[in-house]
Amino acid sequence: MSSNRIKQQSRLPSKWFVDCRCVGEGKPALEYLSRYLYRGVLPDHDIIQIKQESVTFRYKESQTQQWKQRTLPTLKFLLLILQHVLPKGLQRVRDYGFLRGQARQTLGRIQLLLLGLFYSLPNLEPVTKSKAPRCCPCCQHEMACVGFTRPR
Repeated sequence: MSSNRIKQQSRLPSKWFVDCRCVGEGKPALEYLSRYLYRGVLPDHDIIQIKQESVTFRYKESQTQQWKQRTLPTLKFLLLILQHVLPKGLQRVRDYGFLRGQARQTLGRIQLLLLGLFYSLPNLEPVTKSKAPRCCPCCQHEMACVGFTRPR
C-alpha cells in the first residue's frame, strides 16, 4: 500500500457510534436546514464587532424569536461557521433540476400533475414553447436561422 493510503486509513475512527432515534417526520430538521438554502449562515450586518481575539454577533433565537448577542473567541466562531460549509464536490439542492430558478414552468407542471393524482383534472396538453419570430429590419419579413459562426 502507498503511504498516502495508510495515512488516510489511520485518520478513520476505530469505533463508530450510530445515533438512531425516532425524530418524527423531521420537521425541525427541515426548518433548520431551510434557513440556509437561500442565504448564508450569518449575514455581514449581523456581525457587530471584530477584535483580534473575539467576534461579537447577533442571532435570532429559534424558539423565542428574540434577537440575542454572543461573543466567541475567533477560532470558535470560525469553527461554528465552517460547520455549515458544504464539503468539496457537494452543491446546494436548489441549484439543480426542477428546483432551480429558471424551472418555474416545469415546477408548475409537476405541481399540476401531482394535483391530478388527488383530483380528477382534464387531460392537459403539452405546452409547446415557441420563439418570437425575428423580422428583417429592411423588408419586415420573418427571418430564418441558417447557421452559427464563432469568432476565431
